[in-house]
Amino acid sequence: MAKNRKNQSAAIRFGPALKALFLCLLIAGSAVGYVWQKSQIYQLGQQIRQREIRLARLQNDDQKLGDQLSILRSPTMLDRRARELNLGLSPAQPMQVLRLAEPAPAPPENMILTRQFAERPAGAMTQ
Repeated sequence: MAKNRKNQSAAIRFGPALKALFLCLLIAGSAVGYVWQKSQIYQLGQQIRQREIRLARLQNDDQKLGDQLSILRSPTMLDRRARELNLGLSPAQPMQVLRLAEPAPAPPENMILTRQFAERPAGAMTQ
């Protein structure tokens, strides 16, 4: 005898619909995740580009400031600046310069300074 459709369980009637709904949710979730991931990649690329531009600007500023510092430290610039400010500075007289000799380092007490020669192989001819 054939079964009546009205007597079929609810799980059998709604099974294919639930599978289709789950598959649609899976595809929609994957699409949303893909779009979000692409958006994140774009934002990170923008951040990298901005930081590279900032790095280049900072390196350029550092180069300019280094050049300016070397100019300001030059003896001619220092001399000119001292004259502008009327500091009354002049080069030191030879009698004002005290030269100190640097002492030679003392050899360690436990080392004996001897000359070392390369070893000759046994049976080698001497000249």
